Amino acid sequence: MASHPLQGSVVAVVGASGALGSLIARGIADRGGHPLLVGRDHDRLAALGLPDDTVTVVGELGDAELGTRLADAARERHGRLDGVVNAAGVVAFGSLLDTDDAVLEELFLTNVLGPLFLLRRVLPLLTESRGFVAQLSAVVAESPMAGMAAYSASKAALTAADRALTRELRRQGVDVMDLRPPHTETGLATRPLAGAAPRLPQGLDPQVVADAVLDAIEAGTSEVPAEAFG
Repeated sequence: MASHPLQGSVVAVVGASGALGSLIARGIADRGGHPLLVGRDHDRLAALGLPDDTVTVVGELGDAELGTRLADAARERHGRLDGVVNAAGVVAFGSLLDTDDAVLEELFLTNVLGPLFLLRRVLPLLTESRGFVAQLSAVVAESPMAGMAAYSASKAALTAADRALTRELRRQGVDVMDLRPPHTETGLATRPLAGAAPRLPQGLDPQVVADAVLDAIEAGTSEVPAEAFG
């Protein structure tokens, strides 16, 4: 797997309006790259304080055409796309019996289907640049938790897709990275689609996780398991 220096690179950050995605976007800029911001909240994206000419694409990850709009914006502004970091995600708590069908659908739409919709549409650009996609899965992909069956399954599905795509996209020269951070203090657990979070240990500092993600991209690390985040 190739290294991917961020200096001068054009990298889309999906979920850039979130706590972790915003730090990753700023980190790309700090390392000399050009982040493209993808998120649901225009005001929060604008508040990141990046240069005024930073490309911003506002939309829902579950919208299959979001990837088309991202690809068009990247080609129009920069003429290329070197990478995609997917830092978007939703969570739900509670037993399967108590989880509504709509919640199950939203978990898989945002955590699995949406990222695959988007990747299908940006792959031609990533193939041209021999670029990368870095997906933030989660520790529950390795260690599923009771009371989080659907969430665990969605993250395990994303990790399975990443492992298959690592082989599938090798001939195109596109690298796929699967990163599985442990519980991180992003506030996501306080905003579940359903249920209430169990008692959780103190999570990692989001900046620590963001830095680890950026380091893995630059080093060309294909998988970063939960234990590697410290």
